[in-house]
Amino acid sequence: METTHLCINKLYAKHNPPSHPPNMNTLHSLISLFLFSCFLPLLLSFSPLQTHLPMQCLDDQRSPLLQLQHHLYYAPNFTFSSKFKLWDPNTDCCSWEGVTCDAYGHVIGLDLSYKNLSGSFHSIFNLHRLQRLNLAGNNFNTTLFSYGFDKLQNLTHLNLSSSFSLDLSNQDYCYLRYYTIIDPYNYVYNYYELHPELEQPLKLEKPNFKTLIKNLRFLTELYLDSVDISTQSTKWCETTSLVLSNLRVLSLSYCGLKGPLCSSLSRLSFLSKLILDGNTISYLPPNFLEISSHLVSLSLMGCNLSGHFSTEILLSPKIQSFDISLNEFLNGQLPEFSSNNSLQSLLLSSSNFSGKLPQSIGNLKFLTYLELSYCNFFGPIPSSIANLSSLVNLDLAGNKLSGSIHSSLFTLPSLKSLSLSENQLVGKIDEFPNASSSLIQELYIGNNYLTGPIAKSILQLPRLEGLYIRGNSFSSTKLDMFVQLNNLRTLSLNNISLLIESDNRSLTFPQLERLSLRSCNLTEFPEFIKTQDKLVELYLSSNHIHGVVPNWLWKSSLSRVNLSFNVIDFPKQLPLSDLNFSFPMLKRLYLGSCNISSFPEFLNSQENLEYLELSNNKISGAIPNWGSFTFDASYNNLSGPIPNWLCNMSQLSVCYAFYNNFNGPIPNCLCNMSQLRGFDASYNNLSGSIPNCLDNMSQLDSFDVSYNNLNGPIPNCLGNMSALSWLGLQGNNFSGMLPKFSKATQLEFLKVSENRLEGKLPRSLAKCTQLTVLDVGSNMINDTFPFWLEKLTYLMVLILRENRFYGQIKHFKHKSVFPTLDVLDIASNQFSSELSIDFLQATRLRSLKIGGNKLEGKLSRSLVNCTALEVLDIGNNMVHDTFPFWLEKLPPFKVLVSRANRFYGTISKIDTERGFPKLRILDIGSNHFSGDVSIEFLQSFLKAMMHLTNDDKAKLVYIGEDYYQDSVTIVNKGIEMFYQKVLRILTCLDLSNNSFHGRIPEEIQMLRSLRVMNLSNNGFSDLESLDLSRNKLSGKIPLQLISLTFLAALNFNQFITFTNDSYRGNPKLCGLSLSRKYNEVDLRMPPPPGEDEDSWLYAMSTWKIALIGYANGLVVGLFIGYTVLNELGNKWVKKFRKCGKRNRRRCR
Repeated sequence: METTHLCINKLYAKHNPPSHPPNMNTLHSLISLFLFSCFLPLLLSFSPLQTHLPMQCLDDQRSPLLQLQHHLYYAPNFTFSSKFKLWDPNTDCCSWEGVTCDAYGHVIGLDLSYKNLSGSFHSIFNLHRLQRLNLAGNNFNTTLFSYGFDKLQNLTHLNLSSSFSLDLSNQDYCYLRYYTIIDPYNYVYNYYELHPELEQPLKLEKPNFKTLIKNLRFLTELYLDSVDISTQSTKWCETTSLVLSNLRVLSLSYCGLKGPLCSSLSRLSFLSKLILDGNTISYLPPNFLEISSHLVSLSLMGCNLSGHFSTEILLSPKIQSFDISLNEFLNGQLPEFSSNNSLQSLLLSSSNFSGKLPQSIGNLKFLTYLELSYCNFFGPIPSSIANLSSLVNLDLAGNKLSGSIHSSLFTLPSLKSLSLSENQLVGKIDEFPNASSSLIQELYIGNNYLTGPIAKSILQLPRLEGLYIRGNSFSSTKLDMFVQLNNLRTLSLNNISLLIESDNRSLTFPQLERLSLRSCNLTEFPEFIKTQDKLVELYLSSNHIHGVVPNWLWKSSLSRVNLSFNVIDFPKQLPLSDLNFSFPMLKRLYLGSCNISSFPEFLNSQENLEYLELSNNKISGAIPNWGSFTFDASYNNLSGPIPNWLCNMSQLSVCYAFYNNFNGPIPNCLCNMSQLRGFDASYNNLSGSIPNCLDNMSQLDSFDVSYNNLNGPIPNCLGNMSALSWLGLQGNNFSGMLPKFSKATQLEFLKVSENRLEGKLPRSLAKCTQLTVLDVGSNMINDTFPFWLEKLTYLMVLILRENRFYGQIKHFKHKSVFPTLDVLDIASNQFSSELSIDFLQATRLRSLKIGGNKLEGKLSRSLVNCTALEVLDIGNNMVHDTFPFWLEKLPPFKVLVSRANRFYGTISKIDTERGFPKLRILDIGSNHFSGDVSIEFLQSFLKAMMHLTNDDKAKLVYIGEDYYQDSVTIVNKGIEMFYQKVLRILTCLDLSNNSFHGRIPEEIQMLRSLRVMNLSNNGFSDLESLDLSRNKLSGKIPLQLISLTFLAALNFNQFITFTNDSYRGNPKLCGLSLSRKYNEVDLRMPPPPGEDEDSWLYAMSTWKIALIGYANGLVVGLFIGYTVLNELGNKWVKKFRKCGKRNRRRCR
């Protein structure tokens, strides 16, 4: 405006002297003329003439582009996107695909993303005016960054992201859910190992990350996804904050970053998009809300985050996209949403978020993606979700949602995918209107408690491609119900009682690609499969199918077939037309638990088979010499030595032979199998030593020979295997020291327990930066606590139990190490002094076992910060403290063993009603507790022992996780019993060997799920009656009960006077006054077992009395015996003399 006014004033002064003021028409003309002249350049810049007549490409811009084309080539094995179209050198380079020029012919933008290109592109660095460069999704070599980026100082947008893409199927997603707990970053790099045709991902070393960006100060967008910058994994944050002050978009997914976000990110005041997926961020800085307050998009998927996440960021009016999925230890709850919220995408899947879904979720009117699967949400599905008219994907699977499914969910106008599987939803699904106009393509409602008939509206969804209704209780489910779903490609009816008409071959069924009929009570192979010519995956496992597998079942399109858990067989001889009974697409075949007694002959011709499972059959004898596939022959009766010809299977990649009867040594020729990635021969009878040449197997990823009879030292070659990630050697007779693991830097699982290893732990283990589980228990290792493992940022399980570790467990650096440790088991060693756990990341610790050492002092109060703690075993130490009521603040707490310490005081004072809601095992025996056992203690602190649901009893679930399951030692019936795994339904209360007194409270009968209870050797009194009625007792009534002389209502004399009705409800009891008798010979009463000093003194006094009685009886007996024998002897002598010379036969 100032410029305009200046122009007007000058023009007015020039054409209008002050003495002659202009008239109005002249003034309007002059103003119009001036405005036209001032805005003409601006108008021309937007005119169509300018766009149709651009400045042609300059020669110094054309030349670098042609050089670039000369050095690039198309990578045919790399299939992420479209092929690159060659540039025509006879045309203007500004018109070439991916090239953008300014008005002067300078190249300012180059986009070659996802063109399947390899080679070198250093000629790009001669395009000095370049502002935007996108080379993402190609396959360039690792020398990419050697030089040149310092010449592109005008660059504002840089995208060098790798070719890796997370376009996952459901099975891949489930795998990733587990893998990201261990190391999300390595998921990407294992992908490259599985695809050797791809070059390794780009790696920033020379120059490093700091050197790369220091000359790119004008960058506003930086994408380096899947570029390895792990060499500066902890410094990237500070560097970015200092150098790139104009940054608006930062995307560094799967880059090997470690450590927390730095607080200095708040300096990036323009930052609106932050994407750090798949890095080990672990936890967020205190000022994270300040950092995120101006973000529009935040993604921290699979970053190993833990602790409580403040959801205030979700209330920011700016935030549109939010993703913290795949962080299983991250807690939080959804807030109440306001109507001015801008969220479009909310992704929390596989986190530990919990609570009820708020009704205010219906205020998120812009929401398109809502994914909350595999969290801990409970309660009903909010009806307000029906207000989300823009919702495309709704995923609430794997929670504890209850109530019914609102039919309004099916009428959401934009919805394409609805997933409600694996919840506790009940009832029937009501019919809904306008099914024909629905956009739903995928529907997942399996594994709930849905009943009634399947809604007809569901069977009328015209665009439905995937239907998963397995594991419900739908009535009258017939196969022909799905005939009208013409676009159906995937059908999963597992665990449904399916009705299939006997003549189903004529069904005009849609052409399926995936069909799953597991556990559907099938008795024969459904004949409608004959017409399914596009079938790729077929699952018929766990049915009641008997007989020979028909030839028509095998389709040329089949890639994966599962027939496990049926009683089937294969033709002994194939028809002549089927001699080449080969299926070129068949990759994976599952025939486990099929009662097969020999190897099916047709497998000999399956050259492309990659995985074969024959586990848990009745196959015996030797492995036939054919095939080159990966196979699983575990759980059979295969015997003899491992055949040498197995080594000739050059393409074999995985061999599972565990749980068989193989014997003899591991063949040396195994070292020649260069393609072998996995070998598992655990639980056999192998003997001898491990060949010292396994390091020749450059691809070997997993090697497990646990629980055999192998001996000798562990060969050094195992420490030189760069690809090895799993090494299982436990349960053998290996001796000597552990080898150095100087080159096995990818090792994730190392299990060498139950051997005879000695010496120290090799310090080279600190180089195994991916180590997740280290188990050296039950050996003879003599060392101090391995604080030098503190830098292993993925270590989750550390087991040192039953060795000879010694010294103090105290970290002097005053900082948390072992940031991801979940399980620490150092029981039965020689550790001493006080225990401090301040060196652990408290929020991660789930199981702590320190029993059987020489630890003393008070129990560390910092345990109260271990919010994930489930198991605490401090038994058999010298801890001197009161009962740890303060542990009630730990919601998941399940096991407390503190027996044989010096705990003292009472357990009667209860200041809170919180208690231990999940405590299953409480063992405080052999301490110095006193006082009475109060009703409040039983009611408030032992809630979990009061009842178990039928659902709990039906499940075989153990305490712990898949990668480690807890063990515990319990004194049961006077014997120490070691439980290798602890069922969640096991409940135990041990208060024995203390100084409790008073009455045993009647409320103890409320502990109805109790399996083991020991109150012995205390001072309990006033027990006047014993009521064992209405139980399921069986066997004999123990006669030791007569030793309870203080009973007023139950002693032996009264025992036999009770009528049979007194024992009603226990039909298997037998006794004197019962209708069911037992042999009188069995009335002998066994002596009571002595358990402590008091019982020993009692036993001794009893024996003294008995011995005095025996002595007196012996004296009297000898006197009487002497008198009787003397009289009898005299008479016999007289009689003998009278016989004299008579025949002695007559004197007999």
